[in-house]
Amino acid sequence: MRAMVTGGAGFIASNVADMLLENGIEVEIIDDLSTGFAENVDPRALLHRLDIRSPHAATVIENGRFDIVCHHAAQMDVRRSVREPLFDADVNIRGSINILEACRRSGVKRVVYASTGGAVYGEPDSLPVREDHPINPICHYGVSKHTVEHYLFLYRHLYGLDYVVLRYPNVYGPRQNPHGEAGVTAIFTLAYLEGRPPRINGDGMQLRDYVHVRDIARANLLAMDTGNRAIGGRILNIGWGVGHSVVELDAIIRGLVGTDLLPTRGPALPEEILKIALDPSVAADLLGWVPEIGFAEGLADLVEFHRKRTGEHA
Repeated sequence: MRAMVTGGAGFIASNVADMLLENGIEVEIIDDLSTGFAENVDPRALLHRLDIRSPHAATVIENGRFDIVCHHAAQMDVRRSVREPLFDADVNIRGSINILEACRRSGVKRVVYASTGGAVYGEPDSLPVREDHPINPICHYGVSKHTVEHYLFLYRHLYGLDYVVLRYPNVYGPRQNPHGEAGVTAIFTLAYLEGRPPRINGDGMQLRDYVHVRDIARANLLAMDTGNRAIGGRILNIGWGVGHSVVELDAIIRGLVGTDLLPTRGPALPEEILKIALDPSVAADLLGWVPEIGFAEGLADLVEFHRKRTGEHA
């Protein structure tokens, strides 16, 4: 099997690419390295340094004889999406259409699309959230990611291009970039390792569903099974179904780092939801996926990863 992983030099998709390689799948990657890093790419995977909006990216897919396109490349900074909505839509919507056009022209069997359960639903009516919950995003990023789900439905209807949508929770783990808005676990970990207090926005009781990146990668591997027709054209929540507060996360990381520092406080952000947890029961039934790496165990893995990196760069 041959797979193209867009955004494959980034945090989540590089871990996905690694798992595919571990399972004997040939992998190529499209990434413009605007937020990803070449060092994240396994030497066995061919990296094309391209923007997903470019005709060159489409040509690579059209000529690549890929069975699967695993589409992760995106503008994924919530705050930037609010500041620069045209840029957010250009990358996430126009870029995705460029990829889908190449897929349907080249006979790709299935697109596995990384969507966001943390942003498409908006402030939920109840927890955990099921896939049929109303879609009311409160940030531009959630709107643009959800829009592509409609394009996937359209391309399956018009051209027979199969797809599976995976709506992600808060993903964390090794390679998560602490220098940005996304990735509170990595931001807090690096801050404490460097002796700096991180900032909690609002009261810190915001609830998020945290899933380790290895569990996310396994969900992608399962979603690539074109023999599983039950998941074709489906949207699947990937999560634990349980939320953890920022205060709880902070306490665990402080304990793992071994610091007496305390976080500072800042105002709540209007584009951030207060609570989210994703019901994974459909993914369990149709995909055979359940998360395996517990929260404290996964945070210990993340802290160890950044402890080694800070030691290497000291």
